[in-house]
Order: sequence, then structure tokens, then C-alpha cells
Amino acid sequence: MFFTSLSKYSDLGLLVVRMVFGVMFVYYGAPKLFGGIQVWGQLGQAMGSMGIFFAPAFWGFMASISMFFGGICLFLGLFFRPACMLLAFTMFVAASMHFKKGDGLTISAHAIEDGAVFLGLIFVGPGKYSLDVFLWGR
Repeated sequence: MFFTSLSKYSDLGLLVVRMVFGVMFVYYGAPKLFGGIQVWGQLGQAMGSMGIFFAPAFWGFMASISMFFGGICLFLGLFFRPACMLLAFTMFVAASMHFKKGDGLTISAHAIEDGAVFLGLIFVGPGKYSLDVFLWGR
């Protein structure tokens, strides 16, 4: 009985998940975004696991933007699904890079888990406590 009554708080649960993941991705993304072109170049080399070797600083900058501003969008529930798509792709690239380097599942697990959460959130949506719902309705 207790667990079935919790389903009426699913939007609150989504808010908690959004806020925690949003804050953490702003935290992860800030040093990458504000680290400058050298950090972007190192980060962008991960695209090599996808067969893309040109403009690593551009790709690193895009990953940094995705993590930092994607985290803000998650937290606010603003442009939620596009942000989740970008974050899921970023985590896919990160996991691919770790596997290509031979790091294995232990190291790539974090990116895989985060990517799976973002994929799931694409289908679930931001919940009623979000700017998307406030500005544009369900």
C-alpha cells in the first residue's frame, strides 16, 4: 500500500533526479568549459573513438557546453529533451573512448550509467515542476 501511494509523487521524484544530475553536470562541465582551448583539445580527442580526428578543440568545446549548459537545462527543466539528447550523446562518446583505450567496464561505467539515465529521461520528460511545462504546457 505504501509503495503504490508513492506513484502520485512521480513528478517530485523527477524533480529530485533532475536537480541532482543537473548540479553534478554543471560541476563536471564548469572546469572543462572554463579550462580553455587546451582542455577542449584534450577532451575533444575522445571523438577519435568515433573515427573523427579533426578539430578536437571544437568537439571538446561542444562537449563542455553540453555538460555545463545541459546541466543547467536539466536542473531547470528547460529544453529538457534536447538537453538529455546532447548529454546522452556526450556520455556515449565518453564510454566509447574509455572502451577504445582499453579501460573496460569499470572505468566506463559512470558514462554508461549517466547515458542510460538521460536516454530514459528523454522518454519520461521533465515532469510538471519544470520550466518547459510552465512556459509551454505539457
